[in-house]
Amino acid sequence: MASAKYTKGANGYYQARIWDGTYDEHGRKHRKTLRSNKSSKDLERKVAAFQEEVQQRKAVRKTDLTFLEYARTWLVVYKNQKEANTKAMYENIIEKHFIALETVKLSDIERIHLQLLLNNASGKARTQQQIVLTFKQVLRSAVVDHLFPANIAEDIFLHTDSIKYTPKEKRPLTPGEREAVFKADLQEQDKIFVYLLYGCGLRRGEALALTVFDIKGHELTVSKSHEFTQNTPAAKCPKSSNGYRTVPIPDKIYPAISAYVAKQKASGKTYLFTMMNGKLVTKSSYRKMWERIIRQMQEVCSEQIVDLTAHVFRHNYCTNLCYQIPTVSIKRIAQLLGDTEKMVLDVYNHIILEKEDAAAAVNNAINF
Repeated sequence: MASAKYTKGANGYYQARIWDGTYDEHGRKHRKTLRSNKSSKDLERKVAAFQEEVQQRKAVRKTDLTFLEYARTWLVVYKNQKEANTKAMYENIIEKHFIALETVKLSDIERIHLQLLLNNASGKARTQQQIVLTFKQVLRSAVVDHLFPANIAEDIFLHTDSIKYTPKEKRPLTPGEREAVFKADLQEQDKIFVYLLYGCGLRRGEALALTVFDIKGHELTVSKSHEFTQNTPAAKCPKSSNGYRTVPIPDKIYPAISAYVAKQKASGKTYLFTMMNGKLVTKSSYRKMWERIIRQMQEVCSEQIVDLTAHVFRHNYCTNLCYQIPTVSIKRIAQLLGDTEKMVLDVYNHIILEKEDAAAAVNNAINF
């Protein structure tokens, strides 16, 4: 005779704790207690019926929310503290792509709906990648909120093909662009902005947030940044804790930087970069400034300037530093960039490998 699967407890009940298909906020499986005061067999029937309900999506809170409605709520509530650019990406995906599922209830979401969104963005690998990223985050949030079964969510992602996307290769400045930095007839503020990008490897927002108090002697301190919300500049912390740093100002640009800071102080100005009315640089104003910079550089550049951004200057800064290894360490390069050693290795490892001479290193190590 087969033994009973469950035993009667001191309270007179047969009891079992069964996964309800969801997870708690710590990622642990959420379980429901099932009981029977009749027999182990009766509890087994209840457990089997409940597990069937889980499989059939009946073990989550019922809601009439559509997937689109929940996605919009998710963005406002759970992503409120993200950077403006990140929130703008999520909003773009939701309003331009998830809109295709406008009438689909959250509880009815299937693998076919994700595939439909991907099909609609066919040929746009980066957009497809962002669709999968956002879709996963929205659905997993619904799981934590007990509005969608975890097992169904995982099945959707497990059986959806991964998106193959290769980002555009980063580039440093070309020889002609490097020469144009110092030959171009730039307005004073434009010139200082370009010099700081070139000589200090700052992110755009970090440069725009600089004040006269951030530059002391041959060093500048990064402790804040500016991001654009629509057209308006807003102060924020650096990208990560690594972003707080002090950077040396190279001798080649120091005289111009020092003179400009002294002039700003003398005129009672706090920020290094402002619009004509003295207010902080807006997104539209920055765009005009950058177009002006490119135009002036192009006049003295021997080659066509293409896709030159502030980030290209930052990449150029790091590239040049990597060529100085071992005079400067990878750890120190990461500190100067306000980033991680992993980022330096991941992005610039090919430069580091170029400098290596394995045969010489072995000889130096062995032939002593």
